[in-house]
Amino acid sequence: MSVRLTFPNLPPSSAPGTTRIWGMPDLPVKCPYPEVICSDEDGEYTEPMTFICQINCQDLAPYDTGNLLPHTGLLSFFAAIDPYLALGDNDAQGYNGIGEWSADMFRVIYSEDTSDLKTHQILNADGSPYGLKAEAISFEQVTADTDGFRMLGSPYYSEVTEQTDEDLLLLLQIDEEDRWNLSFYDCGMLCFLISRENLLARRFDQTRCYMHSF
Repeated sequence: MSVRLTFPNLPPSSAPGTTRIWGMPDLPVKCPYPEVICSDEDGEYTEPMTFICQINCQDLAPYDTGNLLPHTGLLSFFAAIDPYLALGDNDAQGYNGIGEWSADMFRVIYSEDTSDLKTHQILNADGSPYGLKAEAISFEQVTADTDGFRMLGSPYYSEVTEQTDEDLLLLLQIDEEDRWNLSFYDCGMLCFLISRENLLARRFDQTRCYMHSF
């Protein structure tokens, strides 16, 4: 069993903790916005990590028939994918490519308590909102190994699981999308993976991340 994420190109609710892709994330007040260390000819500097999506687990619960994910709280995904979205400084060094990503290039944050969330608005130097405009997310059950944006099941590319040394579940699969200028080289995907043990224990800090492309 797997859950496909689809995007009806509609704005989500502005209420904190709402399921959405892109836009501004809602994080616990004491949780800082994730950053990534980049470098160029002038040295190192930090950039905001791209906010991908946040999933209100209550919205996902009816589709999680295996009861693997939490059914309350907020699950948020970040990754250093600016170069793959044509955002930011594409000449910066240090971004990850095909293969397993280092732990400082992505973040999965689970907020069990959603009563005290802070919306983070990241701005560009000219004062415009950083990143893409927020969109709503819809869910549907699909087979465990399809393409597209998915949660649970297995990665679409078997090469991803063949690279791991343990049996990992698909926490989130990010596919290419022309509408967002999102491209991982050539027909590539970015996969967040986690062991069943760590998933059931809610140890989302043990998530691993892989990119594969033809």
